[in-house]
Amino acid sequence: MSHSGKRNSDLGFDTLSDQFRHMLSSDENKPDFRELNFGSPVSPLQTRRSGPSATASGQTTTSTSSSSSGSVSGSKPPANRSDKGPKDHSGELSGSSENSPTAARSLRSPTNARTSKPGQAKSDSGQSSPSSSSANSPALNVLPAGNICPSGKILKTGMATNRTAKSDVLGYGTGNYGHGNIMRGGGASKPTREGALKEPAKKTAAVARSLDPEKLKRVGNEQYRSSNFAEALSLYDRAIALSPGNAAYRSNRAAALTALGRLDEAVKECEEAVRLDTNYGRAHQRLASLYLRLGQIENAKKHFFCHRQQPDPSELQKLQSVEKQISKCTISRRAGEWKSVLREIDAAVDAGADSSPQLFMCRAEALLKLHQIDEAASILLNIPKTESLPKSSFQEKFFGMLSEAYFLFVGAQVDMALGRFESAVTVAEKAKLIDPQSTEVAVLLTNIRIVARARARGNDLFNSERFTEACSAYEEGLRRDPANSVLYCNRAACFFKLRQWDRAIEDCNRALQIQPNYAKALLRRAASYNKLEKWGEAIKDYEVLRRMLPDNNDVSEALFHARVALKKSRGEEVSNLKFGGEVEAISSLEQFRAAISLPGVSIVYFAIESNSQCKQISPFVNTLCIRYPSISFLKVDIQENPAVATVEDISIVPTFKIYKNSNRVKELICPSHDLLEHSVRHYSL
Repeated sequence: MSHSGKRNSDLGFDTLSDQFRHMLSSDENKPDFRELNFGSPVSPLQTRRSGPSATASGQTTTSTSSSSSGSVSGSKPPANRSDKGPKDHSGELSGSSENSPTAARSLRSPTNARTSKPGQAKSDSGQSSPSSSSANSPALNVLPAGNICPSGKILKTGMATNRTAKSDVLGYGTGNYGHGNIMRGGGASKPTREGALKEPAKKTAAVARSLDPEKLKRVGNEQYRSSNFAEALSLYDRAIALSPGNAAYRSNRAAALTALGRLDEAVKECEEAVRLDTNYGRAHQRLASLYLRLGQIENAKKHFFCHRQQPDPSELQKLQSVEKQISKCTISRRAGEWKSVLREIDAAVDAGADSSPQLFMCRAEALLKLHQIDEAASILLNIPKTESLPKSSFQEKFFGMLSEAYFLFVGAQVDMALGRFESAVTVAEKAKLIDPQSTEVAVLLTNIRIVARARARGNDLFNSERFTEACSAYEEGLRRDPANSVLYCNRAACFFKLRQWDRAIEDCNRALQIQPNYAKALLRRAASYNKLEKWGEAIKDYEVLRRMLPDNNDVSEALFHARVALKKSRGEEVSNLKFGGEVEAISSLEQFRAAISLPGVSIVYFAIESNSQCKQISPFVNTLCIRYPSISFLKVDIQENPAVATVEDISIVPTFKIYKNSNRVKELICPSHDLLEHSVRHYSL
């Protein structure tokens, strides 16, 4: 496994998502026949519950910030200032700190939208005041579009509907920057006339060429209110290029990045804003909300309570809830109650930590312990991006391990489960270097090294045909890792060579209990069944393999020979003993009944030799027999076998009947070539 890039030390640590993506897609040490499908964009951290748990939903308040001109509230901006002097942050997008999963539930429950009347916005005192022609300050507790939410869906930005005269609200109606679009009256906004789209675009293009950062910022705010987050981001970038020392521009850029789902970059911008102005309260609150969503409790606390600030009560409640659920998750993990761990992860996501890489990894670990290996591996390829997070984010501990070490700790276990022993050792060693104080990491590294050595020694002994000693080597590895399906399958291969086929089947069964779709274990079990002449059991395994590997000719041939052997064991006459040979002719009712009762798929072709249509389709049937060699093709001439024709009620030829495991599943009368092959292909899978 390759890890490029260094972080101020000699411990090279590449971006986590890219690192595991490479780990799981590498051809090196690829296990067996397995190709995992990791294309899904849906978050594995989706919750299973929904409900009215958002206490702040439906409330709209104005910002208590001292921000005045140039803000989203629409008041007049001040004149340009130099990079060195801005401290009042009048260009900031006001509202309050970012919120998360409660607003995501408003997607499932639209009635949670803001309750203020159209054209009014509530003041701090709770009274409604008429809105001006400009946009009002955005509301609290808002979820961003474009992020992974508890529902498991990827929310898309810019999904707007009709624009009304209602006041502007940030998000889906439950609160703060960080979630959702700026919408009018709690709904998404989108101009409905083509002209209304062209004019702002021309204006934005003209402003983008401006050398006035305040003007760029103001138009950026307008684009943000219109849910044009990418355009707003571009304008903020231009303003920052002209005035890199303005903390408000950085904070506004963070808001746009958050709405676009780029949380790691948003954190970086907020960190820069508070570096430029350590007393910048709004940036601290925004940063705290982002860290909360990332599941970093200690970092969130540091910014929530900096400079003796008091966080928003709803944000504080979410912080406490997330901390409580992570604590419960820790207890369940320590007890090995992995199903409880999954439930607590869902609860933590639902409470606010909807984009936490640590919780993603914890879910992967829990699924791995529950023998859901493919699902665990898929999660590693879909963890939220972390490449832009500051180094301090990886110094926070999770389950007693540094976050960065925990990611590698889980990744090494997934590698082991997939048979990537050398990679697992490399990853575990890196975790040990990052967190040398962690007992869990140290124990894992010791076990992985022992298991990897035992497997390598077993392979060498097997290749030297010292099968008994190879069994002992694999057994040593299993003592350290009793849930390793690869070692069970390797030991089964040794038992097979030793002609201990019952023991080989037992080890294959153990491997398949851990990894149900393990192709190599199925192959070895089927071969062992063949040796024991348990043809029916072998056919079942080959049928499963044929569905898994439809283009594998070896599997198809093995299935064919197992079927022939089963027929012979029953005392039946078999004329077609060649794999991919001609269609087998049926000469009696008894032979017909025995043939269709066999496991698998049989296609019976009822014909009359002199019939013109039969003469046309017979060569094609022979072609299908070769093309789909694992299917039994039978031919009944109804003039020579009237008893079969009578029992099957055949009056028209050519007729095809398809049987699967003794049951008739389809009948085709005078089919076209395309229809016949389509049916054959369908039932061959």
